[in-house]
Amino acid sequence: MGLTTTVILITILLSLVLATISFWLPQMTPDHEKLSPYECGFNPLGSARLPFSLRFFLVAILFLLFDLEIALLLPLPWGNQLSLPLNTFAWATGVVTLLTAGLIYEWAQGGLEWDE
Repeated sequence: MGLTTTVILITILLSLVLATISFWLPQMTPDHEKLSPYECGFNPLGSARLPFSLRFFLVAILFLLFDLEIALLLPLPWGNQLSLPLNTFAWATGVVTLLTAGLIYEWAQGGLEWDE
C-alpha cells in the first residue's frame, strides 16, 4: 500500500469515527428552556421568528464585500517585488474603483438609508 492510499484510508476512517461519535454523544432531549429564545438575559418581548429587514441583509452583504476587498488587497505590498509592479497596482486600483463605484451607486439609490 502506498503512502497516498494509507493517508486516504486513515482520513476516511477518522471521519467515520468522528461522525459516529458526534451522532451518538449529544443528549437529544430539548426542553422548554432550550427551545425558548434568548435575548441577552431578558424575557422575550415578542416572537423570535420575525423576519429581519432586507436592509439588514444589504448592509451585511456590503460589509462582506468590503471585508473581502481588504483580504484581496492585503498582498499588495508584496506585489512591488514582482516583475511588473505597476500591473499589480493597476489591478488593485481597478478593484477599489469598482467597489467604490458600487458603494456610490448603492448610496445614491438609498439602499443605506435606515428610515422607511
